[in-house]
Amino acid sequence: MKQLLLLFIAFTILSCNYFTVKNDSKKPIARVNDSYLYKKDIKNILTNSNLKQDSIIRVKNYINSWIKHELLLNKAKLNLADETNKFEDLVKKYKEDLFINSYKEKAVEQYLDTVITENNIDSFYKKNHLNFRLNEDLIQLKYINFGKNVLNKKELIKLFKSNKKEDLDSLKSKELSLKSMNLNDTIWVKYTDLVSKVPIFKNIDKKQLLKKDYFIQKEDSLSLYLLKISNVLKVGSVAPKSYINPTIKQIILQRRKLKLIKNIEETLVNDARKKQQFEIY
Repeated sequence: MKQLLLLFIAFTILSCNYFTVKNDSKKPIARVNDSYLYKKDIKNILTNSNLKQDSIIRVKNYINSWIKHELLLNKAKLNLADETNKFEDLVKKYKEDLFINSYKEKAVEQYLDTVITENNIDSFYKKNHLNFRLNEDLIQLKYINFGKNVLNKKELIKLFKSNKKEDLDSLKSKELSLKSMNLNDTIWVKYTDLVSKVPIFKNIDKKQLLKKDYFIQKEDSLSLYLLKISNVLKVGSVAPKSYINPTIKQIILQRRKLKLIKNIEETLVNDARKKQQFEIY
């Protein structure tokens, strides 16, 4: 009977122009004790509706949820009456913190200097680099992968092994012959990322793979893989600046933010003191 009533209410609400809430939006559609749910309260949940049946279900679910919420709230108030003052204090503190934090965020958004130059990064890294130790192995590498039956296989291998810039440029120009590649060996890559993206290298002993100038050629049923390790940094080594650049920028911004908020607070207190807006008894 209850389900039929809810369906009837939902259908009645939607019957006029499908999703338009009538002018009598102050008319209640559900009640729990002294609390009422009105048509105007469900207006937003009908905005994006396309199908009448979907909207009826949505209204029905909303009414059910509202009833459960009100019943639980009433039960909680009844059983936790002794906690009322504590909850009101918490609500008050939350509201105050919300205002203060929103004000700080607006101030930071307006006044924070977000421009971080290379000099800023260099200076910070120079002073703090010993605090940045690697917790995973890093490598710089060159890597290509191509089909075993590719016509220019020998040429690709020769170009890959070469250290000449013109050969590297020539290899880049043959990108269409490659399934995948990484020819920028100035970028630091996690060892775990390498073996995750190219699983065939999982079979190579890690100690053997993590050697400077190490070259390996592997193949499976479909492809040929060439890998050259240019450089290695082991766990515990000082992290290179290029690798922790994003972290340094975040730290610099966070420090600027904290300093800005502190300056705002100090300025506020000093101005209030001058205007005799507060006293300490």
